[in-house]
Amino acid sequence: MGEGSAGERIPVEGGARGLPAKVRETQWGLVLLALLVGCGAGAGAVVFRELITAFTHLLTGHGDYSAAGRDAHPRLPWLGPFFVLLVPAVAGLVYGPLVQRFAPEARGHGVPEVMFAVAQRGGRIAPQVAVVKSLASALTIGAGGSVGREGPIVQIGAALGSTLGRVVRVAENRLRILVACGAAGGIAATFNAPLAGVFFAMELILRDYTVESFGVVVLSSVTASVIGRAVFGSASFMSPPDFHVAHPVEYLLFALLGLLGALAGVGFTRALYTVEDVCDTLWRGPEWLRPAAGGLLLGGLLLALPQMYGVGYPVLQDAVNGRYVIGFLLLLLVGKILATSLTIGIGGSGGVFAPSLFMGAMLGSAFGAAAHQLAPSVTTSPGAYGLVGMGAVFAGAARAPITAVVILFELTGEYSIILPMMTAIVVAALVGRHLSDDTIYSLKLRRRGIDLDAAPADPRMTRRVGGVMDAVPEPLPATLALADASRLLALSEHGALPVLDGQGAYQGVVTARAVAEALADTESRTDTGRSPAAGGLAQMPTPLTTDMPLVDALHVLTSTDGTGVPVLDPERTVLSGWITHQAVLRALHAPEGALGAQV
Repeated sequence: MGEGSAGERIPVEGGARGLPAKVRETQWGLVLLALLVGCGAGAGAVVFRELITAFTHLLTGHGDYSAAGRDAHPRLPWLGPFFVLLVPAVAGLVYGPLVQRFAPEARGHGVPEVMFAVAQRGGRIAPQVAVVKSLASALTIGAGGSVGREGPIVQIGAALGSTLGRVVRVAENRLRILVACGAAGGIAATFNAPLAGVFFAMELILRDYTVESFGVVVLSSVTASVIGRAVFGSASFMSPPDFHVAHPVEYLLFALLGLLGALAGVGFTRALYTVEDVCDTLWRGPEWLRPAAGGLLLGGLLLALPQMYGVGYPVLQDAVNGRYVIGFLLLLLVGKILATSLTIGIGGSGGVFAPSLFMGAMLGSAFGAAAHQLAPSVTTSPGAYGLVGMGAVFAGAARAPITAVVILFELTGEYSIILPMMTAIVVAALVGRHLSDDTIYSLKLRRRGIDLDAAPADPRMTRRVGGVMDAVPEPLPATLALADASRLLALSEHGALPVLDGQGAYQGVVTARAVAEALADTESRTDTGRSPAAGGLAQMPTPLTTDMPLVDALHVLTSTDGTGVPVLDPERTVLSGWITHQAVLRALHAPEGALGAQV
C-alpha cells in the first residue's frame, strides 16, 4: 500500500466514538478517573495496613513487637525471644520467590521505580506490581523488616493508577498524572494526610506543578483520605507534646538541628547503598533465596535490639515523649540505619520514609534533651525537637522540603511547631544539596545509569519535529479484521500503523505486537466468539506536535511499543506526519539545512 505525504492532513477523532473517548480526552473524564484512582488507592491502603497487622500478629503474637521488648511468641513459648531469629528468614522464603517470579521491581523501597516510570516510561507500571508489592512488603514488615509502608503504598497506588489509565487508553501525559494520583492517594489514606499526599506526588513523582495535574491529584488524595478516615478514624497520626518557643535564640538551635539532620539523612543514604553493595558482593546464591539467608542476620539484630522490629511507631512516640535517655536514643538511631539498610540490602520490600522519621525522632530527642540540660531557661520541651528532627532528616535525605513541612504538620496536627520545623527543614535541604547531588530516591536510579534531570547534550536535538518527520504511513480502517491488519503490518516497514474510523478521523495507533497477541489469544480460545477489529486495539500514544523539539520525540519513541509515532499539528486537530528512530538519526547526521529536502 502507498504512503501519504508528510503534509497530508488527517483529522483527529472527534466526539463520534462516544463515552470512552470523552473519558480519555475531556477534563471531566480525567476528574472521574482521578476519583476512581483515589478510591482504589484508599482501599489498597486499608488492605495493605490490615495485611501488615495480620502478618505481625501471625508471626509474633503481638500487635507491634517493637514495643513488646523481648517477649516470647504466645504460641511458641519454649523458644523464648529467640523466635525472632527465624521469623525474617521464614518470611523471606515466601516473598523472595514471589518477587523474583512475578514482579522484580517490587523489591526495595518502591518510590524510585515510580519516579522512573513517570519520567521515562510514560507512566506504565505492570498491574501485578500492586498485588506482589502488597504481599511482599506486608510480609517484610510483619516479619520484622525495619522499613516503612509509604514506599509500598506509593508503588501500589501508582500501579493502580497506571493500570486504570492503560485500560481506558489515556494519552501518556494523562497516564503520568493518574500514576501521581495513585501515589498521592496511598500516602493520604495511610497517614491520614491528604495535603502531604498531594505534595509528595507533585514534588517527588511528577516533579512539576500545573493547574490540571494539581487539581486532579488533590481530588484523588481527598477521596483516598476519606476512605482511610472511614476505616481508621480521623485522629492525628501522632500525639505531640506541648510546645512553644521560649526564647528567640531557640531558632538557632533548630537551625543547628537542621544541619545535624542533613548529616544524618545523607549518612543514611550512603549507608543504605553501601550495605546493599556489600550484600550484592557477598551473596552468590539464587536471588530468590537471598531474603531468607539474609533474614538470619536481620533476626540476630532484632534479638539484640527488638525496638528495630517493623516500622516502630510506638518506639518513635516514646522517644518524642521523653522516655529514653540520650545514649539509648543515639543507639536507636544507629540501629535503625543498620536495620533498614540490611532489610533493603537482603532484598526486602519496604519504604525509607518512615525509617527517616524514626531516625529524626531519635536525633531530635537526643539533641533536645542535651540542649535542655545545658540551657534549661532557653529551651522548652525536648520532645518538640524530636518532631522537628523527623522533618529535618527526611528533608536531608529526600530534599523535598514542602512535603516534609506539610506531612509533619499533618502527622502531628500541631501548628505552633510550624516555624521551628520550617527553619530546620530548609537548613537540612540546603545542606543536603551541598553534601550530595542525589537524594535517597534518585541515587538508586543514578546507580543504574538513569539521570532524571539530564538535559540533551546535543543542540541538534532541539530541532523541531515538523522539519524531521516522515510521511504518514497508509492507515488501517478501524473495521479491518485482525488477520488483514496483521498482513499489512507484516508488509509495512513500521511496527505500528495509524487507525482511522469510517469518517476518516484518527483513532490512534495499532502495533504489530498488539495484533500478534490478540491473534494468539483468539486462537487459544475454545469458543467461537468474534475476534476484535483493528480499531479495538488502537492506543493513543503521547501526543507529539510539529512544533516540539526533537528530544521530546526521542523520549516518546524510547517508551513506545513500535518503530514510529504519529505527529499532530500544533492545535492537535490533524495528523500531519510520522516520526521514527531513523528520522532522529537523520537529524543527527544531516546538516542543519538539508532536512527539509528529505521530508
